[in-house]
Amino acid sequence: MKSLEELQSDLAFTKASTGEAKKVTFLPEPERAERRYLVISADDHIVEPPHTFEGRIASKFGDRVPRVVEKDGHEIWMYDGREIPNVGFNAVVGRPVEEYSFEPARFSEMRRGAWDIDARIADMNLNGVYASVNFPSFLPGFAGQRLQLGVDPELARAAVDAWNDWHLDEWAGRHPGRMIPCQIPWLADPHVAADLVRRNAERGFKAITFSEAPDKLGLPSIHSGHWDPFIAACAETGTVINLHIGSSGQSPATCDDAPPDVVGVLFFAYAMHAAVDWLYSMYPVKYPDLKICLSEGGIGWVAGLMDRLDHMLSYHSMYGTWKGELTPAEVLKRNFWFCAVEDPSAFVQLDRIGVENVLLESDYPHCDSTWPNTQRIVHQEIGHLPPDVIERVTWRNAAELYDLDVPQSVIDDPSSF
Repeated sequence: MKSLEELQSDLAFTKASTGEAKKVTFLPEPERAERRYLVISADDHIVEPPHTFEGRIASKFGDRVPRVVEKDGHEIWMYDGREIPNVGFNAVVGRPVEEYSFEPARFSEMRRGAWDIDARIADMNLNGVYASVNFPSFLPGFAGQRLQLGVDPELARAAVDAWNDWHLDEWAGRHPGRMIPCQIPWLADPHVAADLVRRNAERGFKAITFSEAPDKLGLPSIHSGHWDPFIAACAETGTVINLHIGSSGQSPATCDDAPPDVVGVLFFAYAMHAAVDWLYSMYPVKYPDLKICLSEGGIGWVAGLMDRLDHMLSYHSMYGTWKGELTPAEVLKRNFWFCAVEDPSAFVQLDRIGVENVLLESDYPHCDSTWPNTQRIVHQEIGHLPPDVIERVTWRNAAELYDLDVPQSVIDDPSSF
């Protein structure tokens, strides 16, 4: 079975080869949203701009470094001889739904906030989102795997370091406090990865994006003990491990000939599978301070999973796996955080999930994004909840998890930015 990213790439180049004229429409510019709440988004995305790696990788690598080139009327990335499309589906905000596609997109065909940090901050201001965690896009892969796997290790390391430097210096650094720095890991050696986590924590990184299932990428599994140094470094530094759905490159198991809607509907299953897998890796038991955030996985499944975890305790003597003093559900509640995009039926279960465990996200600039209507949708879904609960879900949980100091002036007046 091909990976999800391979299928997207195939679709992109298949569409591009048909010669069909592509219609590009931008919707009218939305008005600034009414500010009811202070909002921190725990999941948004970057479409890396063409200059991301310029001046950040040694010249000895020549044209093997990631760069944008023209091909058949499209702008695509070239990296170490490989062609990687800028998949249009990664940046569709501000476009009509009927024009969404996997076809390669030019930067001019995306809303500028997808790849320009100043325009992104303007779109956050328009939408009423104060701060954001941003993940890599199609070029690096959600866990940085495209920059590393199957690439000369020296070049791969240079590309990973360059991406992290660009993210910290330009993307997060130009507007301090608005972007929560999130690094990509070094996957080839967990000891080197651990050293980088410690160094990057000192530089200001608060989080790291990692694969929900590294074994699906051809790497050792989280049950193998291979990743122990890396996990220890994340726990030691308070670096949040973000497990973004789809970072394994594999879709939830379905029939090979199932329509793409099936994978779309089952998107939350990535997160549920990852939660159980990581829970039973015993890393959260071994490292009580470990912070794991299941990005873009929704929250509707969490309460049911907790019920199932409690039920499984009745079989404990048969399996003999669980060694913690706390129950699996209690550890899930202590060490894991969950991100809601649009989960209207789930907020009645907050007591079970944990009011302190739920974050919001806008998923800009992807197709699931609530931009530019995040404020309205948040109000529809949780506006009826007590003010202290709303405060926790909309921003305080994220600020505490990612150690973000929100100015008191913004807390007092969310319309001030």
